[in-house]
Amino acid sequence: MTTHTVEFVGTGEEIEVAETETILDVAVREGISQEYSCRVGMCLACSAEIIEGEVTQPGARGLTEAEAENYALTCMARPETDLKLDRGSYPPSIEAEEPTGEPADD
Repeated sequence: MTTHTVEFVGTGEEIEVAETETILDVAVREGISQEYSCRVGMCLACSAEIIEGEVTQPGARGLTEAEAENYALTCMARPETDLKLDRGSYPPSIEAEEPTGEPADD
């Protein structure tokens, strides 16, 4: 089974993730505090910017096609190479959402 090193930049944390496992599953198992909520690729809570490397994440429906090139939803993402991820970065679409019940400014 092929494994890849996943480094979380700025934290000093590294995990070994098999190509058959999600990054979130291994992070949780290894005791790394990774934010998450839905675990089905929709809520974006587990987002991380891909600084270096590649993932496959066919179930990541919460990301636009362009965002999926630069961000990983760790609940769905499986490494294809060694990775460097920034857990504190979220895709632009999460910033564009208006709070529920609030009218958008025109």
